[in-house]
Amino acid sequence: MPTLGLSMIVRDAEKHIRGCLDSVRGMVDDVQIADTGSTDSTVRIASEMGARVVSIPWENDFAKARNLALQEVHTDWVLVLDADEQLDPSVSRYLPGLMDKPNVRGYLTSIRNYVLSAQDHVWDQLAVPNNTNFERARQYPAYAEHQNVRLFRRAPEIFFVGRVHETVGTTIESSGGKVSPCPVLIHHFGLVEDPDTRAQKNRLYREMGRQKLLEMPENAQAHFELGLLEFEGFHEYQEALGLFRRACELNPKLSVGWFFAGVANLKAGQPEEALRCLKNAGARPVVFEAQGDAFYALDQFDQARRAYLRAFDTVKLPPDLESKIGLAEVRSGRVRSGVAKLRKAVERDAGAPQVHDRLVTALVWLNQLGEAAEAAEKKIASVAPDPQAYLRAAVIRAQQQNWQQSLEILCRALEQFPHHPALERVLAEVQPRTMGLAVRNE
Repeated sequence: MPTLGLSMIVRDAEKHIRGCLDSVRGMVDDVQIADTGSTDSTVRIASEMGARVVSIPWENDFAKARNLALQEVHTDWVLVLDADEQLDPSVSRYLPGLMDKPNVRGYLTSIRNYVLSAQDHVWDQLAVPNNTNFERARQYPAYAEHQNVRLFRRAPEIFFVGRVHETVGTTIESSGGKVSPCPVLIHHFGLVEDPDTRAQKNRLYREMGRQKLLEMPENAQAHFELGLLEFEGFHEYQEALGLFRRACELNPKLSVGWFFAGVANLKAGQPEEALRCLKNAGARPVVFEAQGDAFYALDQFDQARRAYLRAFDTVKLPPDLESKIGLAEVRSGRVRSGVAKLRKAVERDAGAPQVHDRLVTALVWLNQLGEAAEAAEKKIASVAPDPQAYLRAAVIRAQQQNWQQSLEILCRALEQFPHHPALERVLAEVQPRTMGLAVRNE
């Protein structure tokens, strides 16, 4: 029977390593860990759990580190995990049969990336509601999946390439090997790390991505990967746009590159160019939604509505998209149905700031200031504290000349956000009005 070894590279992974190694217990014959310089208890924990640990140098190159780790593996097959990942228990049913197929050299496995919001996505994959039975993952509201080659035969001609976002798939295929899909599932928790950890990782990946681009200047994927990091990790939209454009020049069939070029153009305030890019991005829900956003930015509200409706079956509309459709309907003259959709979206996902904002925007545009103010105050009560939410509610009350309520909102806001310049500026305008009101009442 073929043997299976786990190969990992780790550094300062004491939070995750125990859960990762527990998840493969009984499924692998050997655990080989290459440590790149941990200063916490990672090495001790891994050793206590039966792993063989070696130290390797870190040279800002994931592929080089993984290939050094592979040199320590002597089993027939290799499974690769990161410390913030865990193998699904169901995998034990599939492994023997997968490793018995002589014509397959590697398998595409599904990696389930858990996220903190149902509105999140991974690359161009929208998050879906989390219905997993996997215990550690139950607390997260959604996930998005992608595939990568994580299970493969050990052979000298199979090795990792790419300084970052490294893969063995390239060398398997270049050597004439077959890569097949399989039911292996990996749970990934890296996207639910604390913001400081994710920011640190983004800085490292940015540095490595720039080095990868110097090494592979004609590689469309390398341009795309760095563009995505600039776009999502650093919000450098113009920088990202240049990288996406170059990726699409190098590979005109890179639909995900065209999609993000379109979204980056939207962020840059260029909706017409966004639509031109999105024509090459395929026919998928995320593309239709982005087209809707572009039409809305061009004040083509009915076209925006139609594009949004193409994104999802209307019976299963996510609340965020339902609110976009509602706002487009209001602006295109379908006021009653539009407001109903906006209110329903708030009821369905009261914790999402953007659905409140769209309802407020619609009611202000309709000059229904009393209802707009109530909707703005409902947002304050429903979502995490935000000075802009208080500010908007106070300004709408001021537009109604309801100076006392505007003052009360501002005072509550300044208790939470002392010395906030915009709040203090509006307070300075509202306070004299309330004093005048008090004099008249006397």
